[in-house]
Formats: sequence, C-alpha cells, structure tokens
Amino acid sequence: MSIFILEIGTEELPARFFPKLSDDLGQAVGKGLTEALIGFESVETFTTPRRVVVVADGLAQTQRSEEELVSGPPRRIAFGEDGQPSKAALGFAKTQGVDIADCFIQTSDKGEYLAVRKTMGGGTSIDLLPGICVAAIAGLQFPKKMRWGSGDFGFGRPIQWLLALLDEQVVDFEVAGIRSGRRTCGHRVHGPGPFEVPAAAAYQDVIREQCKVVLSRDERSDIIRRQANELAAAVGGSVVWKDDLMIEVVGLVETPVVILGDFDSSFLEVPREVLLTSMESHQKSFGVEAPDGTLLPHFISTLNLEPKDRSLVKKGWERVLRARLEDARFFWKTDLAAEVNDWLSGLDNVIYLKGLGSTGDKTRRLEILCADLGERIDPSLKADAARAGRLSKADLLSGMVGEFDELQGLMGGIYAARRGESKAVADALYQQYLPAGPGSPVPSSLCGAILSMADKADTLAGCFGLGKVPTGANDPYALRRAALGIIRIVLDFDLKIDLGQLLKAAQDTYKGINWKLEPEEIHAQLMDFFAGRLKAYFTGKGFETLVVEAALGAGFSDLCALARRIEALAEFSRRDDFQQAVLTFKRAANIIVKQGGAEGVTLTGGYDPSLFEEDQEKALASHLDEIAPTWDKLWAEADFASLLGLLGELRPDVDAFFDGVMVMCEDDTLRLNRLNLLQALVSRLGRLADFSALQV
Repeated sequence: MSIFILEIGTEELPARFFPKLSDDLGQAVGKGLTEALIGFESVETFTTPRRVVVVADGLAQTQRSEEELVSGPPRRIAFGEDGQPSKAALGFAKTQGVDIADCFIQTSDKGEYLAVRKTMGGGTSIDLLPGICVAAIAGLQFPKKMRWGSGDFGFGRPIQWLLALLDEQVVDFEVAGIRSGRRTCGHRVHGPGPFEVPAAAAYQDVIREQCKVVLSRDERSDIIRRQANELAAAVGGSVVWKDDLMIEVVGLVETPVVILGDFDSSFLEVPREVLLTSMESHQKSFGVEAPDGTLLPHFISTLNLEPKDRSLVKKGWERVLRARLEDARFFWKTDLAAEVNDWLSGLDNVIYLKGLGSTGDKTRRLEILCADLGERIDPSLKADAARAGRLSKADLLSGMVGEFDELQGLMGGIYAARRGESKAVADALYQQYLPAGPGSPVPSSLCGAILSMADKADTLAGCFGLGKVPTGANDPYALRRAALGIIRIVLDFDLKIDLGQLLKAAQDTYKGINWKLEPEEIHAQLMDFFAGRLKAYFTGKGFETLVVEAALGAGFSDLCALARRIEALAEFSRRDDFQQAVLTFKRAANIIVKQGGAEGVTLTGGYDPSLFEEDQEKALASHLDEIAPTWDKLWAEADFASLLGLLGELRPDVDAFFDGVMVMCEDDTLRLNRLNLLQALVSRLGRLADFSALQV
C-alpha cells in the first residue's frame, strides 16, 4: 500500500478560509479516489497560511477490477427479421467499445435486451491521480477568487507551487500554468526553501525539520494554549479564551510563538467587553483575567516567528494596542457624557429598512410589543420590558458602537446600568441580540427574552410584509435565524404564549406601511415559515420527520405543547401496536374527510345515543363519554403521553365499530349520527396529531 500527498502552495490565505477549505479538499480527493475505484485506508488534510495539504494513506497502486452488466436496446429492435444486428445494436456495441460478437441477449422481468459484460478498472493509480488532482483543485470554492497573470484560472490566492507524490513518484499534472513536482517551500523566515521531498513518506519530516512549519492545526493550537497558559499563570491569571478567535489565530501562523504583553492599568476603567474587543478584533490577542474574573493589564499575542529580540516585538504590540485602548477610553467617556434622549431623537434620522421607517420607529414599536408580551408573560415586567424596547437601539448612536459594531446591545446594557436604569432593563439591552446563532446561548433574563423575541418578531413581520422572504440559501435579513431564536427562547423559558398572537401583535404595531400583501396573507406566510423552521429544529434534534409533521399538523401556536406532543408521539411510535393504531385512526380521519364533506353539513361531534342501534357504536360512544373528564384533565396538564395511552385504550372499540357498523347506511339520520360519533373521536385525535400524515 502507498502514500499519496498533494500540497497546494499559495500566497498567504486568509484565516477565514479555514477549515472549510481543508474539509472540501479532503472530500474532493476522497470522492475522486472512490469513483476511480482506487482503494485507500484514510484521507487526512492539513492547512497553514501558505498551503493546503491532503494525505491519502494505504492507497492501492491499481484500480479494483469490477464486472458491469450494461443493457442496450430490446431484442426486437436490436435484430431484424433476418437475425442480423440493426443499426441500434451496432451503435450500442460501438458506444461500449466492444465488438457486436461480444454482446448477448439478457432476459429479465422486463423482457429480452441486448447486453454486454464489461470489465471496469485495472488501471494504475499513478495514471489516474492527475485527473483527480486537477478536478479537486479546480472544484475548490472560496468567498472570493483571485486571478493573476494572463490566465483565467481562479483560486483563493495565487498558487505558487504544487507538490504531488505517490510514494517516490511525481504525480504529473498542470494547473494555472504550474506543473506539479516534488518541491515544497517552508516558513518565509526560518526555512524558506525550496526543498526537495524524496518520497511521500518523508514529507512530514521535511516540513517540520527543514521548512520549520507545524503542519497540524491541532498541534499549533496546542502549542499556543500551552505557551499562553504558562505566561498567564506567571502573572497570576488565566487566558480568556475565545474559540472563534483561536481558529483565526491558528490559521494565521505556521510556527506559533506566544508572547505576553502589558498595558497601563488605568485602562481597566473601561468595561471588560470593550477591552477584550479591542484586543480580539484589532490585535487578534487574548485577554488575561484574575481568579475573580476581573481583567488584568496583560494580553496574549501569537507571532508567526521566533523574533531575535522579544522585548522589542513586545513593545511594538503594546504600542499598537495602547492606541486602540486610548480610542476606546475616549469613546467611553464621551458616551457617558451624552444624553440618552439625544440618542433616541437621533434614531429618527437612521433608516431601519427601506419601506419600514426609521430605527426610532422600530424602538417605538418594540416599546408597544414588549409591553404587550410583558403583560402576558409576567405583568410585573411590563414597565421594564417597555422601557427596554424603547432604549433597545439607542447605543447605535454611541461612539463606542460606531467604532466596535460588534458591541451593539452590550454597550446599551452597560450604559443603561451606569445611567441608573433598572437591572431588568440593563440586562435586557445587553442580551437583546441573543441567540446569535444555533450555538449561541439564549438570553438569561426573562426581560431579555421578551425584548429579543419582540425584536425578532418585528423584523419578521416587516420583512414578510415587504415580500422580503428567504428563498433557498438567500436570507439577507437572517430571518431563519430570527425564527429559530424565537423558537429556542420560548422552549428554553417554557413560555405559555401563542405564536400566532405574537406575530399578529408584531404586525399590528406597524402603522402606515405600504404592504405588498394583505395582513392576513402575510400572517399566513409567517406561520408557514415557522412551520418549516419548527420542522427543521425538531428533526435536527433527532425526531423522525413523519412524527414531527404529524404533530405540526395538529397545530403549533403553543410551542411548548408542540414539543411535548412530539416527544409523546415519538414514544408512542415505538410501541408494538403503533402501526395498527395509526391505521385505525387514519381510517376514522379519512372517513370524516371524504364522507363528512359529502354530506353537505358541518359535523359537530355531537351525537344522540338513543339513535345507536349496534352494540359496537354504543360501546364506542360509552367509552368516549367515560374518558371525557380524564381527557380534559390530562389535556389541561399537557400530559400527552397519557392522552395517547387513552387513544390506545379506545382502539379496540374503534376497530369493533368499523367491523360491526355500516357508517354510510341508507338512513340519513343514522348516517349523520354515526359520522358525528367519529367526528367526536377525530376531534380528539386532531388535537394530538395529524394521523393522516403518518405512513406505516
């Protein structure tokens, strides 16, 4: 078995391209090898700022040989009456690269067809790998491609070299005017090269020993963490790690060297969030905190080389950060001196979204919507929630957010606390943009949850009203994320609110807007949109698609009840009698849908026991009456598992009803009474799930 290595050497690639680029290359090469019938044991990828590498270990030297049966035209078309092959048969043989004498008649369930057996594979890997490499490189996608020289080939950054080896052999191909070989380049300072790699097995040693490059991202990350933790511990602190920043830093260095920098302790008067943002956003550095969580006047930076004079480099980093911190302190003091009412007035001059008024208009809508939500969820929060809604976007006019836009909301909460607003208001402002994504936490305070939901509902209602609905992967206003945020907040806080009412209230706060659709149509689209998001959310949690669809079909305005119904239905679906139960209840629902509508009257579920003639219909009606109080009690308690258990108890009576009772009898009165008996059953079924959506 062999080792294959492909290294794409480039000018420095932006860290944001990783790790997707690494994953894409590995998948492309793995797929290419599989399709080419070349066996391999593993495919591993590596990235540094100047290279993307894929290593395929345990590679077979030749393709697998496989026999394939290829069917051609039917016999009646392949041969004429004289038994001679037709043009269709000859064309088939030519297309398959065989002589007509090699073809034969294959008999199958569909009839007799001309066929041929072909042996696939058997080629050598060294001959097939060039095509795989070219296709893999050309297929890589980037946020934006560059073109260089006179060529039209695009890549993330100009390609400088290509190394491709199968053991000792060069895999020969050309991309963007560069021919592959066995040369690689190393660290620009410590091991620039180029260096010859004698064999694929020697690649890792050449990269480490001669190129002075740490190839593995995980290893670079471990080096940074170990060195940083040691430096932070030496000053009595620990590193404030941020995973996203670590991914970026690891993508910026080939030979990581960590240094500890200092800044004047007077800057600690500036909020922690601002100091960390200054370090992280502009300097790609990490903060250092004391055991009690307060920041220390130090920072951690990662270099891409071992400097000759560490102290000189350290002073350079400190000088640059000091300028950033000076700016931050200036904005902090200036913002504290500003009047919040001036900011609120200024919001009227900031366009929120064309067609939806100003940002000031949005805050007034949020004031109303937050008060409404507060009244429903916790009346004691009504005033604070309304105040938070009005102040929610004020910090957009602060100098700090103008400099660090990622601090919007956070600075609003910090400034509100300094100005004497209640803790509930300050916390709500601080948390209003949570959750920021699938992995982001929801607000920790109830007032924050109210403001976040109101903000997202307002955005959804406005965008849908203007026809700005997500399509495919296009979602410029992050409406899917907004809907998911509302879902997560409601479920995490176990809020007893009606989703339909929330969205309707958000629509009603808009005044004087020229909508693209009627409000009822907008609301219907919003509810359909949420149905899709709910389906994605719960299937993402591992629930079966049909179970989720059946639960959604019974309604989803109460999201917490929906979640419990899905859990109960999923458990019910694991019962041995689930399939038979579904068939029974689907039969009842189908009769109501098909036959009930044909009667031309509305079925109410009210029936007259005195009209029952058969024992089976009497037994079913009696059982329905018997469980009614228990059903209502369990429904009030949202005990859906027990409710499904009651349906299980009813099933024998329902089966007996269908076996012994003619529902669609000649007598109009009896027929309608029996349909209403089934309607009484189906109305209970329909509150739990749409059983017609379940397929067994």
